[in-house]
Amino acid sequence: MDYFLTEEQEMIRDLARRIAVEKIAPRALELDETGEFPWDLMKIIAEADLFGVYLPEEYGGLGGGVFEQCLVVEELSRACSGVAVSYAASGLGCMPILVLGTDEQKKKYLPLIASGKKLAAFGATEANAGSDPAAMETTAVLDGNEYVLNGTKQWITNGGEAEIYTVMAVTNKQKGPRGISAFIVEKGTPGFSFGKKENKMGIRASATRELIFDNCRIPKENLLGGKEGIGFIATMRTFDRTRPGIGAQAIGIAQGALDAAVKYAKQRVQFGQPISSFQAIQHMLADMATQLEAARALVYATARMIDAGAKNFSKESAMAKLFASDVAMKVTVDAVQVLGGYGYMKEYPVEKMMRDAKITQIYEGTNQIQRNIIALELIKEYASK
Repeated sequence: MDYFLTEEQEMIRDLARRIAVEKIAPRALELDETGEFPWDLMKIIAEADLFGVYLPEEYGGLGGGVFEQCLVVEELSRACSGVAVSYAASGLGCMPILVLGTDEQKKKYLPLIASGKKLAAFGATEANAGSDPAAMETTAVLDGNEYVLNGTKQWITNGGEAEIYTVMAVTNKQKGPRGISAFIVEKGTPGFSFGKKENKMGIRASATRELIFDNCRIPKENLLGGKEGIGFIATMRTFDRTRPGIGAQAIGIAQGALDAAVKYAKQRVQFGQPISSFQAIQHMLADMATQLEAARALVYATARMIDAGAKNFSKESAMAKLFASDVAMKVTVDAVQVLGGYGYMKEYPVEKMMRDAKITQIYEGTNQIQRNIIALELIKEYASK
């Protein structure tokens, strides 16, 4: 389909695609096996100015938005989702600063993130606070001109590799979600350390670690927005803007799987003819392509809606993440089926894509949570009619 990209958007997409094909794809299997963090690839992406596609020009960005970010994530994910999420997670950590940071915080941190000189990460999830962020236990207590953080964050993408962290912590337990605040914490701050690197099923090139705060003292000016109590809002507003990026990751993975499945079906001969001539295979490929294009259309439309300045897009953002990730899981499973026994082998890319796809149904809110969000927003809409 033609999505009527501008000339600049086409340039961004084509540049990301070239990096994916020439630099990332040849390393995908190796990075999946070793779990090595792809710093060399992050440097290449940074030199191409892709870290700043969604940031305003005044902070060193290219002046694009969520849509441009999605274009990059999709293309990188076609080659290796582990690399793509390492790139995208910096945007996740950056988004609260962009949305709710003070002018001083934006000027200090956004140019560093836009240039790719420093990666960012987002710290909300805890052992007892995943789908329920209001249950978080990490605390921040004001002591003079400093906040003292104590607690542990779990499963943080870019943990240990990023240098700028947006961290949620409770400043007033009695206020529930309204008692959660957000803080900017820099790597190297005394009392801030990291747990072991997690051994994951998929997206193995990305780093996932605990963030550990043990009487970690940060300056008062690192309170996001200069106000207590906006942490929960910052989290929700951030996810509303970044969930289409998970959708883009999902469609990138699915596109890579479809590419591999069609190529294999044309080459694999059984009963004297390519298996692409069998109707059973044709129908599978047709369904995969149709579902993928529907997911892409929804993700693109949602991203453009956000960039156009819509006031409320929680429902659409959740739909984009939900639908695209479910499609990615189905398409990758079907791709493995098309390749048969070869699809089950690590030397072929689709088994990795199937493992990578699963996380898109889980992080930034499980798909069950997405359905809750969609239903609640839908009910509110009809209540006002």
